[in-house]
Amino acid sequence: MDGSVANPQPFKAIAIRIAAAFAISTMAMLIKVAGERGVHLAELLFWRQAIASVLVAGFLIAAGRIATVKTKRFSAHFRRAFVGLVSMCFLYGTVLILPLAEATAINFTAPFFAVMLSVILFKEQVGKYRWGAVFFGFMGVLVITQPGGNAINPMGVATGLIGAFFVALISYQVQDLNKTESPWSIVFWFGVLSAPMAAFALPFFASHHDPTTWMIIIAMAVSGGIAQLLLTASLRFGSAATIIIIDYTSLLWAVGYGWGVFDKAPTSGLWLGAPLILGAGLLIARREALLARDKRRSAAQA
Repeated sequence: MDGSVANPQPFKAIAIRIAAAFAISTMAMLIKVAGERGVHLAELLFWRQAIASVLVAGFLIAAGRIATVKTKRFSAHFRRAFVGLVSMCFLYGTVLILPLAEATAINFTAPFFAVMLSVILFKEQVGKYRWGAVFFGFMGVLVITQPGGNAINPMGVATGLIGAFFVALISYQVQDLNKTESPWSIVFWFGVLSAPMAAFALPFFASHHDPTTWMIIIAMAVSGGIAQLLLTASLRFGSAATIIIIDYTSLLWAVGYGWGVFDKAPTSGLWLGAPLILGAGLLIARREALLARDKRRSAAQA
C-alpha cells in the first residue's frame, strides 16, 4: 500500500471501491431510465447535485466532520465545480444516447486524456509505455464504435470522449486542491456550488413528472451521493494507484444492467474493444504508481 495512506487496509479499500462502482453504475442506469421517462438532462443534473449535497452535508454533520469543509480556496472550488458540472453534462448525455455498457467503456478513456494533458499543461516527459497505452486505448474505442460499419451513435461517442477529457482535467484540479483541502471539503463544495449553477437551466427544461419518475430521480441522486462518499472513504484505506483497477468493475455492472433492464446485449465490438481500453488504463495507472514511487525515493534520498 501507498505510504501516503495513514491506515492501509487493502481488503476494506477494495470492498468499499466495489460498492462505489456498483453505486455509480446504478446511478447511470437510473439516469437512462429517467431519460426514457422524459426527464431532461438539465433536471437530472440539478437534482443529482442538490439531493447528493444534502446527503453529503448530513453525513458530515452526523459524523462530526463538518468543520473539515472550511476553506480559503473558494475560487479553486468554484472552478472545479464549474468544470465538474460541464463534465457531468457530457457524461450523462453519453449515458442517455448510448447503450449503458458502451457509454461506460468510452468514459474509461479519461486516463489517456490525462497523459496528453500532462504533456500540454506541465511539459511532462511521457515515455513509450504510456504513449503506447494511449494508442491502444483509443484503438479500443475504434473497435467499440466500429466507424464505417455497424457503428454506434457518433454523437454519443463524441460526448463520451469530451466528457472523459473533462474528467481528466478535473483530476488535475482535484490533485491541486488535495494539497490544502480535505477530501470531504472537495466533495462538499463541489455539490454546494454546482447545484446553483445547474439551477439556472431548470426553469427552461423542468416538467411535470409522476410519482414513480420522481422516485427514480431521487434514487439516482442518492446513488450518486453514496458513490461520492464511498469513493472518498475508499481512499482512507488504500491509495488510488492501488485500487483504481476496481473502478473497472463498473463495466460489469453496466453490462448486467444493460442486459437486465434495457434488454440490450453487449456488441461484439464491446467484448473486443473494452479489454484494450481497460488494459491500457491499467498500464497507465501502473506506470504512474512506479513514477510516484521513484519520486518519493528521490526526495527521501535528497
